Amino acid sequence: MIRLATRALIFKDDRLLLVNAYKGSDRLWCAPGGGAELHQSLPDNLRREVFEETGLSVTPGAICLINEFHDPNGPFHQVDIYFRCSLDAGDIDPDWTDPEGIVTQRRWVTQVELKAINVKPDSLADVAWGTANLHYDPLEPIVR
Repeated sequence: MIRLATRALIFKDDRLLLVNAYKGSDRLWCAPGGGAELHQSLPDNLRREVFEETGLSVTPGAICLINEFHDPNGPFHQVDIYFRCSLDAGDIDPDWTDPEGIVTQRRWVTQVELKAINVKPDSLADVAWGTANLHYDPLEPIVR
């Protein structure tokens, strides 16, 4: 079964918000977001996930990236739909707790800083600071 998720590209002062991708680890970073729930629109799902992981309120805008990743040796396959978002309210609070306990770190990064850290998907920097309306990444192997 393919898992569907939404992710947010959120900027503040030309810095992109990233979160740790795995519980308790800072070795891999990604845009905030998570798995879609039944009977919830993708934008509503995104607002909920961003708030849970960061405490921030956002308004989803245009879809800018569809990324697929999978475990070539196992059953995991996920499709992430990335939205450009505007920040409505809130600021990063280091004491914020993700109710699922996955996201424990948040950071704003510049385009230069992003190139120096391990981030998924590979196209994130080009899409985030690019002008393309929509980009599709075919299957990327999952990083663990």
